[in-house]
Amino acid sequence: MKIAAILHLCMTLFHQGYSNNLASCQGRCGYGIDSGYPCQCNTPCERYNDCCSDYFTLCKDAATSCNGRCGESYNSQNPCHCNSLCSQYNNCCNDYTQLCNAASGATITDAELKSLSEALYTLDSNKASASQLVIDPQALVPDSQTSSQSDLSPGKLFKSVDENTLFSRPTYAALLNVLDNYKRMTGQAESFSSQQITEQETFLKETMLNTKLGRELYGFLYTKGIYGSESEFIEDLKNMWFGLYSRNNNVLDSSGFEHIFAGEIKGGKVSGFHNWIQFYLNEKRGVLNYYSHSFNGPWSNYPDVLGLQFMWDGYYKQVGSAVIGSSPEFDLAIYTLCYIAQPGKQCRLSLGGSELIIQTYTWDNSSYGNGKKYIASAYPVSM
Repeated sequence: MKIAAILHLCMTLFHQGYSNNLASCQGRCGYGIDSGYPCQCNTPCERYNDCCSDYFTLCKDAATSCNGRCGESYNSQNPCHCNSLCSQYNNCCNDYTQLCNAASGATITDAELKSLSEALYTLDSNKASASQLVIDPQALVPDSQTSSQSDLSPGKLFKSVDENTLFSRPTYAALLNVLDNYKRMTGQAESFSSQQITEQETFLKETMLNTKLGRELYGFLYTKGIYGSESEFIEDLKNMWFGLYSRNNNVLDSSGFEHIFAGEIKGGKVSGFHNWIQFYLNEKRGVLNYYSHSFNGPWSNYPDVLGLQFMWDGYYKQVGSAVIGSSPEFDLAIYTLCYIAQPGKQCRLSLGGSELIIQTYTWDNSSYGNGKKYIASAYPVSM
């Protein structure tokens, strides 16, 4: 009898311990719902009132911290994240930078930005040469006079462009095909035919996959763990640059590409418009009148940087800064790099030993994917 009683007591204690383990969040924080357990240990349990009793002590703080979670796989049930993509999606836990950046290697440092931008600058074999592009900047005005809307330059900015050579190159031709697909007035919904969507995809593939410059950018982002394949890279750029959102009247009237490369009209003023090829095409057609420039980059060849004042078919742009003479792939690459590395901030690059600062902005009113932000704007700023 004594032996039987001892065995019964042991079995009772064993089942109680097993049951207690099932009812604990020890080692289970963040796990998906499992009906084999009497209680749960993930964020939804708070809503359904089926959290284990130790959930708030073991998991609640852990769910909002990167302690022990750096580099983890994405889990939609987590309120914040600790992997290399969380900076892009703006959903990192508050201590991600402190705990994970050095360990994960996902941070793009200032030194890396300058080194990579120098490499992209060197690889820009499609940029215009001095014989292919001649500009006449004419009047230089101080920042205090950029709002005056005074035409201080009687001549055109672009004196000559070798269209036959430059525009026949695949990346230029791809850009030209996309530029004319937009309504410039915000508040008017954009819609694209299947052909126009193909043109967007062709532009991305020609610039980012079919050039050494684009492949250099992808290779860098791949080694950082930001993208795992070329298809993932292109698909994200397609959303980031060509995904539509609303700047006016609650209609899908804008995108990062339209704003930066093509230009828009909002509130009676030119908005965006930071591409030299679009500037040249409109000046050639006689619908854009160059007034002056407020800053000029330190470069003696191309690419160069100018802060431009101009009138676009009756609408004024106070400072439409642009990289001049660069290839389409160069513009797309440096803006993409800065947006991924330092979204919504000033990004310091280096071209031929001289600093170039790019300002980017995120579009915060809507998103794609799992809360990822569209690019709102990107452009060079004066130094």
